Amino acid sequence: MLGETNLSQLIKGMTPKLNQGEYVFCTIKDLNTIDRNSTLCEFKEAENTTIVIEKSKADALQLKYDYIASWITLTIHSSLEAVGLTAMFSSELAKHNISCNVIAAYYHDHIFVDKKDATKAIRVLTNLSKRSN
Repeated sequence: MLGETNLSQLIKGMTPKLNQGEYVFCTIKDLNTIDRNSTLCEFKEAENTTIVIEKSKADALQLKYDYIASWITLTIHSSLEAVGLTAMFSSELAKHNISCNVIAAYYHDHIFVDKKDATKAIRVLTNLSKRSN
């Protein structure tokens, strides 16, 4: 099934959902040192591999991190070819001084915001969606 590409439909229907838990970004040299079923996602960079993992699991593995995030999922099935969605919601979050780290997966866009900004980010995203109706 192809995802939505129409920007106005994406904004109207994005329906942000705050996922439970606290998440951290860690960097590791050797993926064999962790159970990859424990990670939410990973990205191989030139320097090391970055993983996103629940804070409690990172703590148990004694992994270092600097940033504790909340995870928001935009529940609309957005196409990887959609143009403008990330720009729209990241600009709106920036207007409210909320940083965001975005991961586009096959079905949904996922936004990681500072834990302290989670409730505010949900409100900002919900208001953006309502204004589009």
